[in-house]
Amino acid sequence: MVTVVGIGADGWGGLSARGRAALAEADVVLGGPRQLDLIDRHVLAELREWPSPLLPALPGLLDELVDQTVCVLASGDPMFFGIGATLARVVGQDRLRVAPAVSSVALACARLGWASEDVEVVSVVGRPLAALRRALAPGRRLLVLSAGADSPAAVAGLLAADGWGPSELTVCEQLGGQRERLRSGTAADWACADCDALNVVAVTCRAAPGARSWGRTAGLPDDAYDHDGQLTKREIRAVTLGLLAPRPGELLWDVGAGAGSVGIEWSRAHPACRAVAVESDPARAARIGRNAAALGVPELSVVTGRAPAALESLPAPDAVFVGGGVTVDGVLPTCWTALRDGSRLVANAVTVEGEEALAAARRKLGGTLVRVAVSRAAPVGGFTGWRPAMPVTIWSVTR
Repeated sequence: MVTVVGIGADGWGGLSARGRAALAEADVVLGGPRQLDLIDRHVLAELREWPSPLLPALPGLLDELVDQTVCVLASGDPMFFGIGATLARVVGQDRLRVAPAVSSVALACARLGWASEDVEVVSVVGRPLAALRRALAPGRRLLVLSAGADSPAAVAGLLAADGWGPSELTVCEQLGGQRERLRSGTAADWACADCDALNVVAVTCRAAPGARSWGRTAGLPDDAYDHDGQLTKREIRAVTLGLLAPRPGELLWDVGAGAGSVGIEWSRAHPACRAVAVESDPARAARIGRNAAALGVPELSVVTGRAPAALESLPAPDAVFVGGGVTVDGVLPTCWTALRDGSRLVANAVTVEGEEALAAARRKLGGTLVRVAVSRAAPVGGFTGWRPAMPVTIWSVTR
């Protein structure tokens, strides 16, 4: 049995009775140096610091201690962006007990007078800072779980560089402890260089004049993306993502990804949505990564390779979009075979040959075909007329 005990900056005095009892019974206590120092004088157990890197060593470490009573220290609530969920996967829920403390998010909201349900939490602990961009919206309140003393300045720098310099920042240090301190300023003028490593950054988003704010529904403007023309255009993208129907926790294959727009907007739909963009051109693949970071989903996975061979080692998808390569032998059959019951496949084509491939797939597998034609107003002499874009044929099917 492994017991995870949440501990705050108030140390032993803030532990629950259950947490103290677990530590008193433990043979070995695992944790970070700061957490172990908080209990050093109160327990008789062997104190061990986590190995680094932690995740690869964790299964072996726990196997080594299988015959001992093990207690793990975690900051605040271990199941909220903490090690508790990782341990549940490694040892199994039936071998895990958790004694949580008050989370840093709850403490920060209490100090700031913020309603927890109105706050979005972004963790930059072991995660790219660029993920913060997904959450930016005028007036939105964010709590950023910091990776250390440098995080507040990094958050301020990103906000200022992206046109959110007027955003109000409050750094909440050592929440609940004797050295608790709150310091405020704006991202553009942030000058605090001596932040405590244990901190949470509270952000009230304010956009500077001219700053762009992106919605989370499908169909971002085309100029939100860096591209070389290989881009699923805005209106077609909105229809395509409507058919793909992203749901939390699902994985998308974006095959022939071009600029990566479909995979990126799938990922923006919900923090738990995941996507793999498959692109054969190395320059475009690199561009997808930059677009993903710029739009707040740096976790999007980019595979440089040609389908169908590049699809063989990918995890099974919940949905597949084929934006390029519908006429390549094996691409559509491979994508179809990879799907589970209830999974969706959407493929687009703009050429006659591509339409033929989609029509043949529909005859064999079912689904629906839709042709979408978009015209945009443009000057015609001194007047305004309609300039049609190439129509796009969309095949969608559920397995």
